[in-house]
Amino acid sequence: MSDSPAYDPKPSLQYASTVGLQAGAVGAFVSAIQNALGNHSHGALGFVTRTGGTIGFFAAMGATFALTESVVANQRRKDDAANGAAGACAAGFLAGIRARSIPMAIGSCVVLGAAMGTFDYSGHLTGEKGETQEDRRKRFFKQPPKPLVEAAVAE
Repeated sequence: MSDSPAYDPKPSLQYASTVGLQAGAVGAFVSAIQNALGNHSHGALGFVTRTGGTIGFFAAMGATFALTESVVANQRRKDDAANGAAGACAAGFLAGIRARSIPMAIGSCVVLGAAMGTFDYSGHLTGEKGETQEDRRKRFFKQPPKPLVEAAVAE
């Protein structure tokens, strides 16, 4: 038996739509900042009409990343760094296609895939591997001492 926990499938479309909406909200914020800092005569509506493509681009990149990551994870039945690398590669490729450049698409795929794969492999921001809630609970509560008979036999 392997020591890795059983894989729990990810709902791909739910995950992609959630991340796409969140990334779209970030894109709306970035578009509003672009609109506020630019000189134009479009007024406040310029964040949708003038720089509104940013909103859709952020949403598309987020949804592409999430969908690719979850589909790859579900196909491989593993939750590891390769899933995030594949998702980031797909999102980077989309960024290169938006720039209308295949070399930029391939370069973005490689750079974002390597960055996300390294980030996932190193244990995200905490540096810890996935710890289950049961492991945290066991670590939090005191463990009862071993009975004397087992302690003597173990020595």
